[in-house]
Amino acid sequence: MRNVVALVGDRAAAFELGVICQVFGLDRSDDGLPVYDFAVCAPRPGLVATTSGFSIHVEYGLERMTNADLVTVPAWPDLDRPVLPSIAEALRDAVVRGARVLSVCTGVFPLAMAGLLDGRRAATHWQFADQLAEQYPSVRVERDVLYVEDGPILTSAGAAAGIDACLHMVRREYGAATANALARRMVVPAHRSGGQAQYVEMPVPEVGNGYELSDLLDWMQAHLERPLTVDMLASRARMSPRTLARRFKAATGTTPHRWLLDQRLHRAEQLLESSDLPVEAVATRSGFGSADALRHHFTARRGVGPLAHRRSFQSGRERRPERSM
Repeated sequence: MRNVVALVGDRAAAFELGVICQVFGLDRSDDGLPVYDFAVCAPRPGLVATTSGFSIHVEYGLERMTNADLVTVPAWPDLDRPVLPSIAEALRDAVVRGARVLSVCTGVFPLAMAGLLDGRRAATHWQFADQLAEQYPSVRVERDVLYVEDGPILTSAGAAAGIDACLHMVRREYGAATANALARRMVVPAHRSGGQAQYVEMPVPEVGNGYELSDLLDWMQAHLERPLTVDMLASRARMSPRTLARRFKAATGTTPHRWLLDQRLHRAEQLLESSDLPVEAVATRSGFGSADALRHHFTARRGVGPLAHRRSFQSGRERRPERSM
């Protein structure tokens, strides 16, 4: 994935376009990060107004999409107007020739207008989920997730979720170490699971509770290799299991079990990419307990087994021969 294009229409959403530019449009080779041949294109090159009161100069027309490995579509301000046939055709052609497509927020609407989401799962900002489902009943709208990947198309919710989706795309291509380094450079969380809720309730901490949930999350992160049960976590947080489950969901948008699974998979990715540890040792250190359990969850969530993932992202490192697993 070297050639990346951001597609805008007659108006551009400045912040969401900026998110894409931050991830794919800056040269961070001084940190050893990938450098992309990046450009912004529009059906009518020249000055394009933004939703923030200023204009940008777009140098390229839709022909710039022809060689793109990744076509990104930031939020699309004009949902009440049909997408130009030339845009729809360019998007369809990109997918047909094997390019990937990533949308942020309402950038999903041009994809739906082009027919690229028929029968696929898709995400958008929660405020527009009903509109997307009503206008395009063939799209399987995931209403409360941060992002969802279906085939070559990755769609995401609001602006911050666009960052998550872009980092997910980088992680898919270059591995967790590269995505983590990029996240550090951008000063954003390295990984939020796409299935996490778009918005979470943040209740006012109970006075005198004596244990903040953030303390528990930090402790869980530091002890992923241990067998952590809800009862154990509830006891540590000094609350009942039911109260813990309720407050955990309100604060994180997910369950303790799902949160632990995501964190353990992320640690397993890092260990597979950065070490020559046998799969059994990776499973132990990441909290899965056995190689079979790691293989099961890794394949279910990542689409490939642990060793296939290691081969993909360790190709540039010299490493000792691995035992067949």
